[in-house]
Amino acid sequence: MQSKNAKSLNLIHFVSVDDMMKIVLEIGVEKTIAGVAAQIEHDFRRWALFDKTPRLAAHSDHGVIELMPTSDGEVYAFKYVNGHPKNMKEGLQTVTAFGVLSDVGTGYPVLLSEMTILTAIRTAATSAMAAKVLAPAGARCMAMIGNGAQSEFQAMAFKTLLGIDTLRLYDIDSYATDKCAANLANRGFQIIKCASAKEATEGAQIITTCTADKQYATILTDDMVGAGVHINAIGGDCPGKTELQREILLRSDIFVEYTPQTRIEGDIQQLPADHPVTELWTVMTGDAPGRTHAEQITVFDGVGFAIEDFSALRYLHAQLEATGHFERLDMIADPNEPRDLWGMVMRAAKTASKAA
Repeated sequence: MQSKNAKSLNLIHFVSVDDMMKIVLEIGVEKTIAGVAAQIEHDFRRWALFDKTPRLAAHSDHGVIELMPTSDGEVYAFKYVNGHPKNMKEGLQTVTAFGVLSDVGTGYPVLLSEMTILTAIRTAATSAMAAKVLAPAGARCMAMIGNGAQSEFQAMAFKTLLGIDTLRLYDIDSYATDKCAANLANRGFQIIKCASAKEATEGAQIITTCTADKQYATILTDDMVGAGVHINAIGGDCPGKTELQREILLRSDIFVEYTPQTRIEGDIQQLPADHPVTELWTVMTGDAPGRTHAEQITVFDGVGFAIEDFSALRYLHAQLEATGHFERLDMIADPNEPRDLWGMVMRAAKTASKAA
């Protein structure tokens, strides 16, 4: 990240919700997802360069608020994100987020962005990136269990990166299924609304579980999963929240983002701490195999990791000058003499007094 003159460093790029929507629509949803996925894969191949830590979580009876930081030594990023399932009943988003990208050399932020939309895109992009190396060859049918805010993004990512053209939808709330089906109409899918999770999995080569309730749950039972299936389990993302019956995990090959975090938050929290898993980055680099045979059951136990947010913010930042959808924020105090912050404040007081 190149340093600019001191004056220009005070004004950072700000991407609002409106800006984000305009950027995604101008570039195109499919192209945006593909671009973010490519950036994530690129950064996963550089895994060793990154600072890595499980996210910092503040849990309460209402939900969780988390910080997700990382750096590759040149660029630093963090995301603020919450998860409050009760919010939906109050007309609020279950998940909201914003993120910051900074220059390690100066410590100055260069981008502040909404990340509620961007997180949905990066989560879908990560899921599809994983499925490219884990799903059965030629898969065209996906079951989507949980048809909330993430579902359309997941569907479009799997269509864009894998060619999925048939969706079998189920949610305990039929409104969510109707919403998802309507939003994805005329997007190149055959859409089948199902009456149960079990019905949704029938004939599906990929099963995506994406539910919101933060509790131990069994969304997918062992009898629903046949040989050769890939499971994209992305709803279990905090301690005490699961989606898969333990028996499924015991007969599957499990792939994760960052093992110390997934042991705490993912479906594998049901398993012993030494149960073997494979970190996805090792598949991206060729150090470990992905899918090895047609009968294999693979599980991507995706909880979301900071490097994915780093990648999404880097991709976004690279699009700003071309699209023009951003503002400049004056966020960094800039006294003429760096040591004279007091003097800058006092001069502002004099200016305000004269103006009055």
